[in-house]
Amino acid sequence: MQSKLSFLIISLVVLMGSLAVAVPEARAPGVISNRKPIQPISVWEGTASWYGPGFHGRLTANGEIYDMYIATAAHLHLPLGSIVRLVNPETGQSRLVLINDRGPYVEGREIDVSYEVARSLGFEEQGLARVRIELLKLPTRRWKPQPTAD
Repeated sequence: MQSKLSFLIISLVVLMGSLAVAVPEARAPGVISNRKPIQPISVWEGTASWYGPGFHGRLTANGEIYDMYIATAAHLHLPLGSIVRLVNPETGQSRLVLINDRGPYVEGREIDVSYEVARSLGFEEQGLARVRIELLKLPTRRWKPQPTAD
């Protein structure tokens, strides 16, 4: 019985090892996807600013802890949970961003982004940039505050 169990375990390990090797070879590099690009619901331009160290670790409007190294943003009116694509027209760089906070509260600014988004769009040094905002997805359900355990 012991030898049958050992044989079964060894066979499974060999089989799993051969599958792990076969899977990467099965994918053909350079295959073009037939998926259509996501069409924006709405597109507009505005000034983006970024916020980071002073808010890192604090709660956002949707109750998450703000992490300046994650692609998130604050907007005054978009529903929390919305997904936008931000494009820096000067560089062509773009980034998908989750709206999880409220702001900016400075006149003339349309969106506050995390440090990570500003860095990836190339304006962390300047602090501000003109961006194209493409609303790609609205949340499927309305966000409700969750009770906190005290």
